[in-house]
Amino acid sequence: MHIIDLLIVIVPFCLIVYLALRSRIFARDAVDFLAAGRVANRYVLCAGDMAATMSVLSIVATVETNYVNGFALAFWGKLFVPISIVMALFGFVTYRWREVQCLSRGQFIEMRYDSKAFRVATSAVATVAELTCNALYPAVTANFFIYYLGIPHHITLFGVTFPTFAVVVVLCIMVALLMIIPSGRVSLLITDAIQGVLSYPIFAIISVFILFKLDFDQDVAATLADRVPGQSFLNPYDIEKFRDFNIFATIVNIVNNILNRGAWYGNDTTNSAKTPHEQKMAGILASFRNGFALTMVPLLGILAYCFMHGANFNSINERNSFKCTSDQVRLQLSEHILGEIISEDEPLRSQIMERLQAIPPEKHEIGLDEPYSNENNPDTRFLEVVGNSLGDTPEGRHRFQRFKAVFSQMRGPVLFSKVFPVGISGLFVLLMLMLLISTDDSHIFNAAGGIVQDIVLPLSKKELTPQRQIRWLRISSVLVGLFFMVIAIFFSKIDYIWMITTILSSIWLGGAGPIILGGLYTRFGNLTGAWCALVCGSGFSTSCCIIQQTWVKHICPWIEGHPGWYDRLDGVLRALSAPFEPWLHWEMSTIKFPINSYEILAISMILSCGAYVVGSFVSGKRFNLDKLLHRGAYASPEKLAFVAEQKAILARQGIFRRVLNTMISITPEYTKTDRVIAWAMFFYSFVWSFIVIWCGVLLWNAFSPFTINGWKLYLLVSTFIVGIVVGIISTIWFGIGATCGIIQLFKDLRTRKINITETGKVSHEE
Repeated sequence: MHIIDLLIVIVPFCLIVYLALRSRIFARDAVDFLAAGRVANRYVLCAGDMAATMSVLSIVATVETNYVNGFALAFWGKLFVPISIVMALFGFVTYRWREVQCLSRGQFIEMRYDSKAFRVATSAVATVAELTCNALYPAVTANFFIYYLGIPHHITLFGVTFPTFAVVVVLCIMVALLMIIPSGRVSLLITDAIQGVLSYPIFAIISVFILFKLDFDQDVAATLADRVPGQSFLNPYDIEKFRDFNIFATIVNIVNNILNRGAWYGNDTTNSAKTPHEQKMAGILASFRNGFALTMVPLLGILAYCFMHGANFNSINERNSFKCTSDQVRLQLSEHILGEIISEDEPLRSQIMERLQAIPPEKHEIGLDEPYSNENNPDTRFLEVVGNSLGDTPEGRHRFQRFKAVFSQMRGPVLFSKVFPVGISGLFVLLMLMLLISTDDSHIFNAAGGIVQDIVLPLSKKELTPQRQIRWLRISSVLVGLFFMVIAIFFSKIDYIWMITTILSSIWLGGAGPIILGGLYTRFGNLTGAWCALVCGSGFSTSCCIIQQTWVKHICPWIEGHPGWYDRLDGVLRALSAPFEPWLHWEMSTIKFPINSYEILAISMILSCGAYVVGSFVSGKRFNLDKLLHRGAYASPEKLAFVAEQKAILARQGIFRRVLNTMISITPEYTKTDRVIAWAMFFYSFVWSFIVIWCGVLLWNAFSPFTINGWKLYLLVSTFIVGIVVGIISTIWFGIGATCGIIQLFKDLRTRKINITETGKVSHEE
């Protein structure tokens, strides 16, 4: 890296570390350490959550999926827009969760289902899923920095050789722990919010750079349009031949976002808002907070695909302003991967590289040659050479599976390292470093909080003092960090990143939805139904996860060892998926488990919901929901007075105004500014994004289908032009709002009264 790039990275990083260490003075009791004193305002929560939810993994994974599926599928993803608006405006899950006033997910589960054993069991399942899934983040991050910076896979220190991957993973975890130890949620919220503010201009700069470097008509539109029928990157009506990321996966994602909305709640910022209303407003503002990020990430995907497939970038010419070719990227990437997966076999590695270097440059003319597909494209030549060279043995298949996965995952980072100039490269590394910090520290702390609050605390017979509880949280964070290191170091890269995270998270999400939603919104849901949901949903996902991970190396060779089994199983799978063609297609494969992760998650959710309902009605016990939510006879005098005041305000409103406010869940708690924000979100997200951009286009195509040029224009307007306008507004808006919010957070933390009695332990006394 150039010295300018190093300075761009080091100076902001030192500021973030200083603020984390300085925040130590605010860790005075469990509420401070776990929930930032419950004094955060909406802008701090929004900026912090933006930094914490966007990660190196999410950017790398999104670029990867855009590369293999394009941007047409995103059109159908807009089906979730009206649903997300309704959930945000009505505070679905978030409002009731804040009303419960619990410090962790496990505390809520014990309060709702009156079982310490079930609290510990769900916490154990959720912790295993969370730990294994989130351990992928430092693993992918370490791989990103190794491939982006071109670091060799082994380094020698004091005469001892270490795997670089393990060293980088350890450094990533150490940086994350440095953010956690001083004051827990306080230091995380402050540093995440600062990183969110710093990220906004970086999103804008990288977006502008890519837009100026690529010609929309020649480099983007023409390349994206050159696809075979059924695998369009632009036309959402022409995507039926996509296998892994398709309409079915989109529907599963939508259902998952609704059903499991509260599955990870409790050990994150959902407990940190000043009031339930402030938490609700943070959710409403989430529609605007990502700003230029929603433009930058698709642009990174477009840059990756168009550079690797575009005719202007397969040689050095006047139209290629990046001064490198697509095959140079493939060769560098292949050499780096081979140095990782067959490092012990130098002759084989050299032989494969010689064969790859002998591949002639791609000569492809749009309109004359056959369009590209996922099965036949410029990458296919390289993958076929590697696959044939590694051999058709269980070990060779496993190595090729790893090669193919890393080739897909790290294609983007290697490309960006070659095309980003000095300055832009430093900003990109800084962005990824900040995303590393904001996600890894949150994941470690959330898991540590779950362990202490939902396993250690319920089983402890003694009351913990605030100092001792904080000490346990710090120790648990270090232990979780060590666990992350182990899982990340031995992480096996065998599939698309989003597929891996989906199957691992489904260990908990497969059974969590009805447990949380049923607990918050039903009176019939009870302990029997909750146990049934956990066993059926999570049990099925866990079994499939184990099978998926061992399929290529162990299970498939074992099946092939029994004559006729392979073909019979293939026939069964094809028959089961036939009614759902083309969106489901199951067939036997020697290099991949036939049922993908989204399909496993869908089956798990169906099983868990059915089991919850049946189990609850068989038991027949009813629950006092008002007591849990502190409503009715269980409300505090202050809350009763507040509710009475709100009813009086509503009574003075006219019928028309009351109907309008009810449409978007505006209550008397809303200030004039809140109403403006709510209506702005409603018009932007619902009227513009859904009614105009989605329903309008859907209706138009019902009578006069768009040509491919129409879909090019749709991509230009909906993704880039609108994205840039929203990005400019949100960058200024949230930059100012989050900065003021951080200053106010420091003031509120200083004046907050300490409460040593609130630890998160549930008393079963009536």
